[in-house]
Amino acid sequence: MSERYDCRDAAQRATGIVEAATSLRKGDLVVMPTDTVYGLAAEAFSPPAVAGLLAAKGRGRQMPPPVLVGTVRAATALVEGLNESGKDLIEEFWPGALTLVLRVNRSLNWDLGDTKGTVAVRMPLHEIALELLKEVGPLAVSSANRSGAPPATTAAAAQEQLGDAVAVYLDGGPCPGDVSSTIVDLTGPVPRLLRAGVISVERLRQVVTLAVDDDGMQDQAEDAAPPAGDPALPAQDPALPAQDPALPAQDPALPAQDPAPRAGDGTPAE
Repeated sequence: MSERYDCRDAAQRATGIVEAATSLRKGDLVVMPTDTVYGLAAEAFSPPAVAGLLAAKGRGRQMPPPVLVGTVRAATALVEGLNESGKDLIEEFWPGALTLVLRVNRSLNWDLGDTKGTVAVRMPLHEIALELLKEVGPLAVSSANRSGAPPATTAAAAQEQLGDAVAVYLDGGPCPGDVSSTIVDLTGPVPRLLRAGVISVERLRQVVTLAVDDDGMQDQAEDAAPPAGDPALPAQDPALPAQDPALPAQDPALPAQDPAPRAGDGTPAE
């Protein structure tokens, strides 16, 4: 039976965060608000939980979810080859509506789906999302909707679509939802735009050199986000789970357990 907490009430918010964290650690699903749309979240390092997320949405492994993080430190522990362009983009736009596709840290023991060695990562600009992410660590997050349906911009809309497949709904009021996160691929020599979104090409080009290929851009559901993924990326769109404080044991950079992309709906929820 699902529980829904009105996070606009301080007492319910505190209880809801605790219950959501407990549910995620048990492998259950949680819906939370983000700065784009509501996101459907699962423990990123639990393959059964990620499989449950994909099943709840009605999508396959060929569309892996992006990963949302609560800190830059958590993000850097998930990836390899973060170059100066990536660091500049993170410094300028995180937390915010920018999803970055990067090479995944090959030492991590997780299974987000058919990611082709990449992961879509984002740090959302939303107090409730960040509070939960800092409590439980990186989360696999897709937009909180059934595949093919519009991303939910309210907790009620998410619950209408996902029902008891979700253990806890954190209701933070309406999300903006009108524009998805921008997605940039950092796996090549030059940052490449994969999806236009909240952050414009002009703003990105004030920070880095950016390649824009209209034919190569993929429409993803978000953010909720990634290529393969959710709500919206190429192979790997909300909608980017010890962790941070910390990551799984296999990642010495973070304590046990704490949005995207070519490998990665909502569109971070990203």
